[in-house]
Amino acid sequence: MIISNGLSRVCVAGLLLGLSLAASAREQSTQASADIRRTSFGVPHIRASDERGLGLGIGYAYAQDNLCLLANEVVTVNGQRAKFFGPEQSTLEERSNLASDVFFTWLNTPQAVAAFWNAQSPQIRQRMEGYVAGYNRYLKEQGAPAQCQAAWVRPLEVGDLVKLTRRLLVEGGVGQFAEALVGAAPPQATASVRPTAKAFALADAQQQRFSLDRGSNAVAVGRERSFNGRGMLLANPHFPWVGGMRFYEMHLTIPGQLDVMGAALPGLPVINIGFNQHVAWTHTVDTSKHFTLYRLTLDPKDATRYLLDGKSIALEKTTVTVQVKQPDGSIQPVVHPVYSSQFGPVVQWPGKLDWDNHYAFSLRDANLGNDRVLQQWYAMNQASDLKALQTSVHTLQGIPWVNTVAADDQGQSLYMNLSVVPNVSAAKLAQCSDPRAGLQMIILDGAHSACAWDVDPRAAQAGIFAADQLPQLARTDYVQHSNDSAWMANPKAPLTGFSPVISQDHIGLGPRARFALQRLQSLEKQPIRVADLQNMVMDNEVYLAGQVMPDLLEFCAKQLGADATTLQPLCSRLSTWDRHANLDSGLGLVHFIDLVEHLQQIPDAWRVPFDPTQPLTTPRGLAIDRAPVAQALREAMLASSAAVAKLGLGADSRWGDIQVSGQTPVHGGPQELGIYNAMQTMPRADGKREVVSGSSYLQIVTFDDQGPHAQGVLAFSLSSNPASAHSKDQTQLFSQKKLRTLPFTDAQIKADPAYQERRVQE
Repeated sequence: MIISNGLSRVCVAGLLLGLSLAASAREQSTQASADIRRTSFGVPHIRASDERGLGLGIGYAYAQDNLCLLANEVVTVNGQRAKFFGPEQSTLEERSNLASDVFFTWLNTPQAVAAFWNAQSPQIRQRMEGYVAGYNRYLKEQGAPAQCQAAWVRPLEVGDLVKLTRRLLVEGGVGQFAEALVGAAPPQATASVRPTAKAFALADAQQQRFSLDRGSNAVAVGRERSFNGRGMLLANPHFPWVGGMRFYEMHLTIPGQLDVMGAALPGLPVINIGFNQHVAWTHTVDTSKHFTLYRLTLDPKDATRYLLDGKSIALEKTTVTVQVKQPDGSIQPVVHPVYSSQFGPVVQWPGKLDWDNHYAFSLRDANLGNDRVLQQWYAMNQASDLKALQTSVHTLQGIPWVNTVAADDQGQSLYMNLSVVPNVSAAKLAQCSDPRAGLQMIILDGAHSACAWDVDPRAAQAGIFAADQLPQLARTDYVQHSNDSAWMANPKAPLTGFSPVISQDHIGLGPRARFALQRLQSLEKQPIRVADLQNMVMDNEVYLAGQVMPDLLEFCAKQLGADATTLQPLCSRLSTWDRHANLDSGLGLVHFIDLVEHLQQIPDAWRVPFDPTQPLTTPRGLAIDRAPVAQALREAMLASSAAVAKLGLGADSRWGDIQVSGQTPVHGGPQELGIYNAMQTMPRADGKREVVSGSSYLQIVTFDDQGPHAQGVLAFSLSSNPASAHSKDQTQLFSQKKLRTLPFTDAQIKADPAYQERRVQE
C-alpha cells in the first residue's frame, strides 16, 4: 500500500508523540499524589513531592472549578467546533466556528504539536502529564457539570495542553489574522470557506481591542521610594473575564524546590503572574511587533507563484480538513486549501491586504518558533532574586508578547521589554518597507531575500533580536508600565534608540501611563505604601477629566446657544460629577464617556497638542474655540442626551446601576479615559453594560525579613461554574474595593478559617 507523504508525516508525528509519552510513562515509577489545600474563596494551595504530583493537583483543582471552560477551549484548539456545534455558530470571540476550525487545524498540526512536546524539559513534561491525569481523574469521579454534559467533553491528552499553549503564543500575531488566513485564495478562485465582510469587520475590531482586552498596569517600587526599603509590586493585568484567557489563582509548592503563588491561564501548569519568597513579577502587553507581513510580487504568468531574487517559486499549498455538522445532524468533511510562501502563510484582508494578479501577502509570526514559553515561566517561578529572573529571560527568551515588571526583597525594581521580536533593524526597515504603510503594521518586501529577518547567533531563536538588544531598566526608585512603548518606564531614564519594531520613543503616552506617572510623582515627598498602590487602582480617578473638564464646563456656560434648554441637564450632570468611576458616580460619567468617544474622532481637538519634550503633560485641553471642534462637541452632547433618555436613566442613576458583572455592580471604566482600573464592557438587552475584560488578578506584594506579604483579589472569582460557591464571591469583594490577604506560609494557610485539605492520587 502506498501512503501519501502528507499522511506519512502525520503518522510519524503521532508516533513520535506516542513514543515520547510512553518513555515518559516508564520513567514514572511511583504513584503521583498531591495535597490540595483550599483557603477562603476556594483558592487552592497545591503541594506535592514531585513535578507529576504537582501537575496532578493543578489539573484536579482546575477541573473542580473550571472543567466546562477548559473543555470548551479544548474543542476550539482542536478545530472541532463546527463538528459539535455547527458551522454557523460562533466562538466566544465572535469568530465563526468553521473559520476557527480551519485556523486551529492549520496551527496545531500533529507535526507542530509533536515538535513542541519534544522540545520540553523532563520537568515540564511531567507536570503536563500530571495535569492531564488530574483533570481526567476528576472527570471520571464526578463527571461534567450540568452546563456541559455533552459529547464534546472528554478526557484530556497532553497534546491538548500543547495546543492551548500554542494558541496563547499566537495571540499577538497570526491569531489576529485567522479570518485573513482562512479567506486567502488566488484571484478568481472559489474558496470552500470564505469569511464575510461582517467577519472581517469583527476581526478588525478584535484586532484594535487586543491591547485593551489584554492591557495591563504595573508598578515596581525600589528601596529608595518604598515604605520599608524593600521592593514592592503592583500587578494589575486587564485580561478577559471569560474564556481561554481567564486567569486562575493558585499556589504551587514542592517542598525544598518550589514555592510560588499567583495566577495562570487555562491549561498552563505554571504561574504566569505572581510571587515567591524573594521576587514578585507581572506582565503588561507590549507595543513591540511580533510578526511582520511580506508583500509578495507575483509571477505575471501565475498568481500562485511569487518572485524571490528574480526566481519564480510556487506557493506551497496544503489542505486542511475539518469535520462539519450538517443540518440533518450528519458529519461531513470540508477540505480547505492554505497557501504559504517561505515567509509564512498567505493572508488576504479585503481592502487592506488583497491577493490580486500582482501581489499577495505572507505573515511571519515569531512566536510560532517559541517552544520555550513554558520553560520560561517555570524558571521565573523558581527565581531566587531579581538577577536570576532577569538571567532566565535573557537566556530562554520565552516571553511571547508582554513586558515584565518585577521587584525583589532587596529593593530592586526592574522593567524588561524582552519578548520575542522579529530581528528587523531600523536600517532594514528603511530599506525593505514602504514608509506609506506606517509602523502600525510592518510590511516588508518579499521579493528580496535580503529583507528576511536577520539572524543573531546570540538569540535563543533564529530571526529574533538577542536579549541585550531589547529595552530593560533596573532602578531603585521605580519603574512602571501601562501598555505604551518602553520609552517612559521611568522618565528619569528614558529608553530610546531602538528599532521601531521593538519600541518607539517621542510619541504620545496613553492616559493610563500619564496618570500613573503623575500619581507616582505626587508621592515623591513621602514613602510609597501599600495603600498608595491600592488607591491607584481603586480610587477610580478619571485622569482625562482633569485635562478637559474645565473646557467642557466653559462650553456649557457660554456656547450652548439655541440648544441650552436641551443640554442643560447634561451640563448640570457634568458639573456635579465627582470625576471618578466609582459605583456612586453620577450620570456625568456616562456623558463624559460619550463625549470623549466622539471627540477622539475629531482631528486637532486638543487645545495643546502633543509635545515630545513634555510627554507627561501633553496633549491637554479641548479647542472649543475652533468651529469644527465646537460643532462636534455640540453634536456629541445632543447624542449623549438622547442616548441617556432612551436608556431610561434618571437623575438618581449611578454608575453601579449600569456597569455590572451579572448582578454585581463593578467600578472602573474605559481605559481611553485614563481610568487605571480599566474595564471593557458589552451592552446588554436590559440597558446595562456587562464587563467582559478588565482588572483581573490584582496583587500588591511587599517583602520583609519573613518573606512576602501579598494582598489581592481575582476580580471575576475563581470558578466559571455558576453553581459554585466561588463563582462570584471575589467579584463581590472587588465591588466593595476590598483586597484579601493571600496566605503563603504553612501557618497562614492552616490558620485560614475556611481551610480544607484533600489528598489526590492517580
